[in-house]
Amino acid sequence: MTPAPNWRKSSYSGGNDGDNCVEVATGPTHTAIRDTKARARATLTVPSTAFAAFLDALKRHP
Repeated sequence: MTPAPNWRKSSYSGGNDGDNCVEVATGPTHTAIRDTKARARATLTVPSTAFAAFLDALKRHP
């Protein structure tokens, strides 16, 4: 059995109800991303190394 993903909200959720953000679930080989407002819809899953490179690029070019 595959364990349920441990979803975490973005630290940049903003004010109000915090539903204007994304959530991520990390695993040893892949990272899943979903829209907080539409949790039941499809998720985007990418290799963890690609997601780490994406975050690094965002930090370098705000």
